Amino acid sequence: MAREVAESFGADADRYDRARPRYPVPLLDRVLAGRPGAEVLDVGCGTGIVARQLLAAGCRVLGVDVDARMVELARQSGVEAEVAAFETWDTSGRTFDAVVSGQAWHWLELNASASKAASALRAGGRLAVFWNLFQPTAEVAAAFDAVYRTVLPENTVFSWTRPVIDAYAPILMKTADAIRASAEFGEPEEWRFTWEHVYTRDAWLDQVPTFGNSNVMPAEKLAALIDGLGAAIDELGGQFTMPYTTVAITAVRTAPTTG
Repeated sequence: MAREVAESFGADADRYDRARPRYPVPLLDRVLAGRPGAEVLDVGCGTGIVARQLLAAGCRVLGVDVDARMVELARQSGVEAEVAAFETWDTSGRTFDAVVSGQAWHWLELNASASKAASALRAGGRLAVFWNLFQPTAEVAAAFDAVYRTVLPENTVFSWTRPVIDAYAPILMKTADAIRASAEFGEPEEWRFTWEHVYTRDAWLDQVPTFGNSNVMPAEKLAALIDGLGAAIDELGGQFTMPYTTVAITAVRTAPTTG
């Protein structure tokens, strides 16, 4: 099921590219600081959201993604990208100064991906994988939760009132553990960047079908969910502010041992 969801985003690649938020500039600045050079590999590049931000920062970027539909849209926006599952992707001897992944690493096999990233990095290069995690205010969380409970009563796991960062804690821990297990990186670090974005009703509803389970939801359920959320946002005044925390797990590639 996880792989099915991971490979479903390209069904509406234009919406994904239009609606998904970008990443905070201070995060990308910190990833790029002190790197050996300007060549970056973007894993799970999707439509090129991260890659375009990196290109604007002066990097040379290659993207890799399993979904040909997402890759095609990335290419249309000027991103060089290849279609492949990262775990089995052939580096062809190419190495990079940074390997990044935005909103995609949890769909991969973590141990294989950490090892692949190490093989693609020059000594001193940085692996940085990160996620935009939203946490609505109490008022918005309660309103959204009521809609989800009505439309999806079978969903007993997800709750808007639970801090999303808590839900991601196991993913963050497993990601760091896999990097340690590769024995090819320094000690992983966790970075956090907080920011917020004001959403209009239409902008939020445009994003809903791109969420990891919404995009494989039966059409009638998705339509009911969007109608309910639209009504809830109307009750909130037609727009709301969404606080975000962008969390990165990052580590530096150590020099290979010799002899």
